[in-house]
Amino acid sequence: MANLKEIRDRIVSVKNTRKITEAMRLVAAAKVRRAQDQVLRSRPFADRLARVLENIQGRIKFETADTPLLKNREVEKITLLAVTGDRGLCGGYNTNIIKKTEQRYAELKRQGLQPELVLIGRKATTYFQNRASQYTIRASFQDLEQVPTSTDAEKVTSEVLAEFLSESTDRVEVIYTKFVSLVSCNPVVQTLLPLDPQGIAEEDDEIFRLTTKDSRLTVEKGSAPMNEQAKLPSDIIFEQSPDQLLNALLPLYLQNQLLRALQEAAASELASRMTAMNNASDNAKELAKTLNLTYNKARQAAITQEILEVVGGASS
Repeated sequence: MANLKEIRDRIVSVKNTRKITEAMRLVAAAKVRRAQDQVLRSRPFADRLARVLENIQGRIKFETADTPLLKNREVEKITLLAVTGDRGLCGGYNTNIIKKTEQRYAELKRQGLQPELVLIGRKATTYFQNRASQYTIRASFQDLEQVPTSTDAEKVTSEVLAEFLSESTDRVEVIYTKFVSLVSCNPVVQTLLPLDPQGIAEEDDEIFRLTTKDSRLTVEKGSAPMNEQAKLPSDIIFEQSPDQLLNALLPLYLQNQLLRALQEAAASELASRMTAMNNASDNAKELAKTLNLTYNKARQAAITQEILEVVGGASS
C-alpha cells in the first residue's frame, strides 16, 4: 500500500492541476467570444467590397479582364500557406494541420510540381525548419495576434501577393482549420490565388455564437445574413476603367479572404484548447476521486493495523 503522505501530496497536485486547466478553459472561452465579435465587425466591410465587385462584374466579364490576380497560368510552382498556432495544449489542432500540409506537399511532388511553404505559427515553423532538408520554406510568420487583425492578414498577403505577381509561384493554397463546433474542426485546403470572385455577393456563410446553456458553454450555429449593403445604381459612372478598379480592389478582397481564414483558424484553435482543457479538468476530477478512495482505504488499513498491534500488545 502506498505511503499516505505520497497519496495526499498527489491529491493536492491533481487538484492544483485541475484549477490551472479550468482557468485555461475559461480564458479560451473568452477569446472565442472575441474572435466571434471580430468576425461580425469585419462583415460590413466585406459586404460593401462584395457589392462593388458585383457591380463591376456586371459591367465586364472577369475572364476578359487584364488583371494579373485573375490569370490562370500553367502551374509549375505552388505555394502552400500553412496556418497553425504558436502554442500547444490544444489537442490535435496543430498536428492535424502539419499532417495535412505534409500530405499535400507529397502529393504535389508526386505530380512533378515544385511546392514551397509559407508557415504561420511557431508550431509549423519549428516542425518544418527541423526538416529543412525535406521541405522548401519560403517565409514564416510567428507571434501574430491570437485573435487575428487586418494588420496580421496584410503582412501575409503582401508576401504571397509579391510571389504571385513576380511569377515566383503560379498558385497559392492556404491550409487552415475550418471551425465547425467546439468539438469538431476540419483541416481544409483552399485556393487563394489566382482569385475566383464569381458569385461573391451570394455567399451564404455560417456564423457561430458562443452561449451558455445549463451552466455549460455551447455553440449555436446559423446562416449569416445575406449581404445587406444596398446595390450600387446601374447607371453609376466610374472615373477609372474596370481593369484599374479591379487591380485596386482585388488585393483588398484577397486580404479579406485571408483574414477570414486566419479568424477561422484562431476560433478552431481556441475551441480545441477549450475542449482539451475541459477533458483535462474532467480527468483530473476523476483521478482525484480515485486517489481519495485509495487514500481512505490506506488510512483505514493503517488504523486497523494499529488497533491490531495495540490489542496484540495488551493480550501479551
